[in-house]
Amino acid sequence: MLVLTHQDLRSVLDGHEVSILDAVRRAYVLHSQGATAVPHSAFLRLPDQPRDGAIALPAFLGGAGPSAGVTWIASFPDNITRGGERASAAIILNSTSTGRPEALLEGSLISARRTAASAALAASALGTGQDAAGVTLVGCGVVNFETLRFLHVVHPDLREVTVHDLRRERAGAFAARVARELPSMRVRFEPDRGRALAAAGLVAIATTATTPYLDSRTLRPGTLILHTSLRDVTPEGVLAAVNVVDDADHVCRADTSLERAERLSGNRSFITANLGDLLQAGETDIRDPRRVTIFSPSGLGILDLAVARFARDRALKANLGIRIDDFLPGPDEFLAGRADFFPDRTDVPNPHADEGRADDGRAAEGRAATVSPGEADPAPGHGSGQLGSGQLTGAVPA
Repeated sequence: MLVLTHQDLRSVLDGHEVSILDAVRRAYVLHSQGATAVPHSAFLRLPDQPRDGAIALPAFLGGAGPSAGVTWIASFPDNITRGGERASAAIILNSTSTGRPEALLEGSLISARRTAASAALAASALGTGQDAAGVTLVGCGVVNFETLRFLHVVHPDLREVTVHDLRRERAGAFAARVARELPSMRVRFEPDRGRALAAAGLVAIATTATTPYLDSRTLRPGTLILHTSLRDVTPEGVLAAVNVVDDADHVCRADTSLERAERLSGNRSFITANLGDLLQAGETDIRDPRRVTIFSPSGLGILDLAVARFARDRALKANLGIRIDDFLPGPDEFLAGRADFFPDRTDVPNPHADEGRADDGRAAEGRAATVSPGEADPAPGHGSGQLGSGQLTGAVPA
């Protein structure tokens, strides 16, 4: 098992935005071609903590060097008021040959950057020359900072940045970080949300909102919204817009703005296009200058796999990370042919059948010697299912 920490990932991902964009683009195209498996996400809600929870994103990404794995993301918005980050995450990569877990990666950086790369790809694919004039960021957290970083890659002439956040101090810290890491950008804080949204034709929204508040019909016609937080736009605003998604089945659930729009309209005809299809076809001229266009990415697990695989490969070349050789059981811990724990089965050869037998042919009382003192003898077919505090010394059947 290779374990990659947050700092390991920064070492292999920083400065490689173009490669991350390419990895995410390939994942979207493979998804459009049907070379992926993306089961529905599993949501965990904590009783009496309606704002807190976690989500599991299992996925398979085909193509050259196929990958399988799962992302586990926990979201606790109140962490922000405590001076911490809203989300934390871990990613496991499994071998597609044996199924064995091969790498454990800190996931928050990967999750933020694949989300940002997704938004930037949409901005590039759907963009017009006017989009590079400036951007408004609603929400001054990690995701929108990474979105700004990746937007700068696809729109290198981008200079004017308007930021809006409910907390002025977060906006100030955001502006200070932009000044350090993206010095060509000029950042202006706008406390009034309406004026902030009117400041640019390109808008990125990444908030912790759970109730829609933004009607897209109040924005200037032709605006492109990168709606990564998924629950900010009213269903009426969704229905009035040109809508691009990355997977309709995934984005129209969990009470997103698009699921609300589907419930209101009774169908999904308001969805105009899928980003993967657009990237594959190279046809992106779908924006209507009279209406707002909204890109709503569902956060597919294949994007995590794409970036995690890129990070793992670079880490291996750089000899980074912690290698744990005994994370999984060794091959000698499950010995084929041992029938010690299956006395009643006839389909399993027992090379010890004659050991410890009395002269009259009855089994001796010593069969349980393979179990340490203090442990119950496993029932037939149950292996080590319910063990006590001791350690099993004999072979454990699979």
